[in-house]
Amino acid sequence: MTELQEVQITEEKPLLKAPGGPDPGKKHQVETPYGIVTITIHGTPKPKRPAILTYHDVGQNHHSCFDTLFHFEDMQEIIKNFVVIHVDAPGMEEGAPAFPLGYQYPSLDQLADMIPCILQYVNFTSIIGIGVGAGAYVLARYSLTHADTVEGLVLINIDPNAKGWMDWAAHKLTGLTSSISEMIMGHLFSTEELSKNTEMVQQQREILSHATNLPNIQLYWSSYNSRRDLSLERGGDITFKCPVMLVVGDQAPHEDAVVECNSKLDPTQTSFLKMADSGGQPQLTQPGKLTEAFKYFVQGMGYMASSCMTRLSRSRTASLSSAASGDGNRSRSRTLSQSSEAGAPQPPAPTMEVSC
Repeated sequence: MTELQEVQITEEKPLLKAPGGPDPGKKHQVETPYGIVTITIHGTPKPKRPAILTYHDVGQNHHSCFDTLFHFEDMQEIIKNFVVIHVDAPGMEEGAPAFPLGYQYPSLDQLADMIPCILQYVNFTSIIGIGVGAGAYVLARYSLTHADTVEGLVLINIDPNAKGWMDWAAHKLTGLTSSISEMIMGHLFSTEELSKNTEMVQQQREILSHATNLPNIQLYWSSYNSRRDLSLERGGDITFKCPVMLVVGDQAPHEDAVVECNSKLDPTQTSFLKMADSGGQPQLTQPGKLTEAFKYFVQGMGYMASSCMTRLSRSRTASLSSAASGDGNRSRSRTLSQSSEAGAPQPPAPTMEVSC
């Protein structure tokens, strides 16, 4: 692991800080060649720091996708050191009106091509990207074409593959018997979550059933299902040039796709976090575990020395214990699991698989 850099942290007053509550952020509308995109900015610029830029999944906006994670108490220790830019895909922001009939929604590649306009608008030269589902694909595509502006990627539920003919036929058949809302629910949640009708499932179904921008959501969904293959290849020319953390829930709808994506990436640059009991939305169901992993990810990039993380370390309710993998094909990986035994956590190496 690269040596951590000691960074001087200065307390700066965030923009629009609400007394006694989370920073509500400041909304901006950015013009791009493919339409207007809404962003929400939290915090003030920090010298020589990238911005954390998020991109949500289909059927969500930045609030429903990321508020649970970014409002999590321990996450505040991390994000106070960065500007956070939440991107809402066109027509997905709260209160967005439905696009007119016949509106040509951007492809996922075109959504990725909007990001340079966002960075130019906010005057940032680099980002750490956090994306979920379709948003993970958008950030991955952007990273492949603008590698010099991406310092790290956290990709949750990414499917790097284009839909094959069998997938396309199954999707069309499902569309004949299921509503758009139900297809999106199956994209967001595991079969077990849907059968148990968990509170989170009920909330998401309620959001979709009352969404005035449901036609827009359908357009985003169609763009996702028309995505191109990222054509990632381990050791090939098409690969990420930055550290990557892949995240997926155990038994989640996209588990196989994320495992396959992991097999195509450079193991010295990639961490793979498979989270038990987290369902299809680990950033919502397990924000504590994801915060812990993100802390180590950022530290591994040389930001936030240990002295800046004392409160977070004290607040942990579980420790991480490591066990070397005995599988020859994964001899360079390490598996970490949640343990109730006391012990100081060790930051994970860049080449590792994590189960927690």
